[in-house]
Amino acid sequence: MKKTVWLFLLAGMAATAQKNLTIQEATMGQYQMFAPKSLVAPAWRKDSKTITYLDNSYANLMARSQENNWTESTLISKTELTNALKAKFPADTFELRMFPYTYKWNDANTLVLEVAGKNNTYLVLFNVTKKEIKSAIAISNEAAQQQLSPNGANASWLKDNNIVISTVDGKTINVTNDTDKGIVNGSDYVHRQEFGIDKGMWWSPNSDKLLFYRKDETMVANYPLTNWDERIATNKDIKYPMAGMKSEEVTLVVYDIASGKSTTLKTEGPKEQYLTTVTWSPDGKKVYVGVLNREQNDLKLNRYDALTGNFEKTLFEEKASTYVEPLHDLTFVPGKNDQFLYRSEKDGYEQLYLYNTEGKQLKKLGYLDVVITEFLGFDSNAKNAFYMGTADNGLERQLYKVELSSGKTIPVTTQSGTHTTLLSTDGTFALDSFSNTITPNTTTIVNLNNKKDTNTVLKAENPYTGKTVLPKMELVTVTSADGKTPLNGRLIYPADFDATKKYPVIVYVYGGPHAQLVTNKWLGGASLFDYYLAQQGYVVFTLDNRGSDARGRDFEHVVHRNLGVNEMADQMRGVEFLKSKSFVDQNRIGVSGWSFGGFMTSSLILDHGDVFKVGVAGGPVCDWKYYEIMYGERYMDTPQENPEGYAKTNIIDKAKQLNSRLLIIHGAQDPVVVQQHSMEFINACIAAGKQVDYFLYPNHEHNVRGKDRIHLNQKIADYFDTYLKK
Repeated sequence: MKKTVWLFLLAGMAATAQKNLTIQEATMGQYQMFAPKSLVAPAWRKDSKTITYLDNSYANLMARSQENNWTESTLISKTELTNALKAKFPADTFELRMFPYTYKWNDANTLVLEVAGKNNTYLVLFNVTKKEIKSAIAISNEAAQQQLSPNGANASWLKDNNIVISTVDGKTINVTNDTDKGIVNGSDYVHRQEFGIDKGMWWSPNSDKLLFYRKDETMVANYPLTNWDERIATNKDIKYPMAGMKSEEVTLVVYDIASGKSTTLKTEGPKEQYLTTVTWSPDGKKVYVGVLNREQNDLKLNRYDALTGNFEKTLFEEKASTYVEPLHDLTFVPGKNDQFLYRSEKDGYEQLYLYNTEGKQLKKLGYLDVVITEFLGFDSNAKNAFYMGTADNGLERQLYKVELSSGKTIPVTTQSGTHTTLLSTDGTFALDSFSNTITPNTTTIVNLNNKKDTNTVLKAENPYTGKTVLPKMELVTVTSADGKTPLNGRLIYPADFDATKKYPVIVYVYGGPHAQLVTNKWLGGASLFDYYLAQQGYVVFTLDNRGSDARGRDFEHVVHRNLGVNEMADQMRGVEFLKSKSFVDQNRIGVSGWSFGGFMTSSLILDHGDVFKVGVAGGPVCDWKYYEIMYGERYMDTPQENPEGYAKTNIIDKAKQLNSRLLIIHGAQDPVVVQQHSMEFINACIAAGKQVDYFLYPNHEHNVRGKDRIHLNQKIADYFDTYLKK
């Protein structure tokens, strides 16, 4: 009897382990209950061999140092920080839910923190040794995009479309006072955040000047977004410059704190050019700007005098028959104010180049076909630079070291997979977090001088063990439509896979520039929702076609003037690969994607309706003439210059070809792919007598986030279950 009960309990445990994911778990679990254990907010303590991070409660800042043989200790607690804040600002109230995870190290003993009180937000310099506040600047709780100056004496922030500076002694300076909302100062939302733009203000190295964007979009057409939350719906107008139409006009302004004077850099040329790669010289006397023409095929790296705004010199010019896409500021070599690193794909792969400030290229620092994905820093004497780059046809991320004088490059990490690395400020140690398809996460401190002195900080267990069994996944290779380029693919098999059965297939696609879906890391780069669908009995397949990220210039630039054409040709090679599998039901193939993936989904359904039975397209671009200038014209030129390309990729004109089930999903507040795209397509379907399904999320923008994401995933799953599985 006891043996029977025990066997029953074991069977029950096994059944629990085999439980399929719920739609809630599949949507949120990847970032919550099923997230592999990792360090939270790790950072190297400046000028020391100490790594810091938050503990599992998020309440304490922990530390491990070489001096203490990398043993863990508590550096500062949330309680100690709260007490220091209350002592410094007794008139305010602080209720910290966690230690500020956006902390930065200013020096070996000083943290830079941003803390919200009931009355104000504070930018704080905190001494971790004395556990006291060195200085703090109070700014409004409504402030946006706040930045502390390098010396900690000033903070710039945005109040609507204007810039305010608050000082450590309590003064407030209104840098700009534009009443027209079409004049936007200091915002990072310039050129629609293309060209790597992630800030709109830059403090000079010695903190005496503030450089900022001034965007004039008064001449750009208003575009209405309907707000359905009001008793009577209202329109919120945004500025949306569509391809081929009038664009914004942007300048760069230097504000001098001592004199209160503003000086505009003389970036002369067409008013609709793009200003990128904005970098102060180390001495604060010069400003370097990448000036890119609207056609995006001619970049000039210019130098300007910060005091007068005068143009001084074009250091070099970069041209292309397709497009030039600057994405990164210059990186000056420590101790050498006349040398900097520049990132470019001019020779085929985005790599590092060493230049002097007169524009002479001193050394090409690229290595094979490696694409640099992140620059990490230098060693203590700036002899070597470190960066993350691709390997294995873009599937992996590895750490590389390059000697500046010779260009000799050494791969530092070699274990197959995806590495995420933080470099100590002297370049002697690295915190290396690593995963691959069978390793959830392993984090190690590596001595870069010998690579043998390592210390494992954590080794994550498989978070699904005992909770669910994920279907089998494998990385595959498919040859592209050009007959020579290997493409990375990911195949997730159905649960309880039986090779003698026939299964329906869902192709999940993105396919556009700056995105890569297939990587050699945990889960193969897939979302947990993909595994959920596989648990429901689908084969789930993804292919990174030509045009996608991390494979170099020529791999991406095949999209130029014909978005979707070569991408679809490669996806159809993926379909041929699927059809070669005996377990694939060739009559039940579906496709799904969002944004560019929505465009690809719709295009595949319309051009290859004999292959794809069902499609779900989220936020799809339906006609590129309705898309914004900066992205759209880079890849398609203007509608006036490329009417054939726009016509060929226009799915609205192809509505009459619809013979499959297609669900279009859109966010009514979408400021990226405006709802006009899908509405025009729906109109075309009505005119052609074609039935199409449509679902709108009234209060969401370009993507559906939060708890409503569960609703979205359920809708997608239900649609495939209804029209593809049966």
